[in-house]
Amino acid sequence: MLTPAPATTSPAFVGCCFAHAALVDSVELRGASVNAAARTLLDWFLASCRDERFEQPWPLQFRADYSVPGLTRRVAAIEREFSENFTKRLARVARLARPQPAAPRGPARGLFLFFHDFENFRASRAAILGGQRRMADDPGAPSRSYLKVEEAYGVLGREPREGETVADLGAAPGGWSFSAAKRGASVLALDNGPLKGAALGHPLISHEQADAFRHAPAPGKTYDWLFCDVVDDPVKVLALLEHWVAQRWCHRFIVNLKFGRTDPLPLLRRATALGESLPRACSTVWARHLFHDREEFTLVGELRA
Repeated sequence: MLTPAPATTSPAFVGCCFAHAALVDSVELRGASVNAAARTLLDWFLASCRDERFEQPWPLQFRADYSVPGLTRRVAAIEREFSENFTKRLARVARLARPQPAAPRGPARGLFLFFHDFENFRASRAAILGGQRRMADDPGAPSRSYLKVEEAYGVLGREPREGETVADLGAAPGGWSFSAAKRGASVLALDNGPLKGAALGHPLISHEQADAFRHAPAPGKTYDWLFCDVVDDPVKVLALLEHWVAQRWCHRFIVNLKFGRTDPLPLLRRATALGESLPRACSTVWARHLFHDREEFTLVGELRA
């Protein structure tokens, strides 16, 4: 999902949950055919960068309204035509183009396109990125949910390290536990269900059959990370997170709230609004609808020292 942004790269847009990118000063362009759209785009882009130097890799993103049947195929064809003609004109600059920016969140300069139908699209040289990124799968990961936690690290700007500890509530089949353990962290995986894949029998993962909502660390015990991807009432899961943070049982957290038929906006306000319990206790709280999320959004955060 992309959304227009005002001319200023306001930090407020960096806090958007559902917008993958906010286009800054975008223009409306039109092409009745694949060739016409690619030609119009190339002419506009070349004019916009006439006095610009490209010395480093830069983002080039083509995106489409996925709800329009066949539009993604159309956009893929436009992208191929554009790239071929662009390479003929400015081969060195074209070779520096990347589908994802080096920095996953915040202001970025490059070329950003959003096609909302077969003939009309918006183009911008600047965008404010939400941090959502497609991740590479791991054959050892026991579930697709592995991709969500891998992506969430980039939003937080931190991932588990060797020697750190993780409490993974509702861990089965173990995708999130496996993600932390492969980085050298020790994981307590709590779930009545079994672990699978490379999480099963992993030397750094201790599996305990227990109810995630009833578990409490031993007196004096804290974890570097709290993970939670429980399929349950999101209000209940958010209350669980708030309790862990209030007790300071963890230093950082990655938690999914599966809103489904629940209105996500009250959940977002409770999780991120100034004055609520999480923002008061945390130096960082981000809410993101990740690339790999479905009817859910992900909370990442770090407690104040």
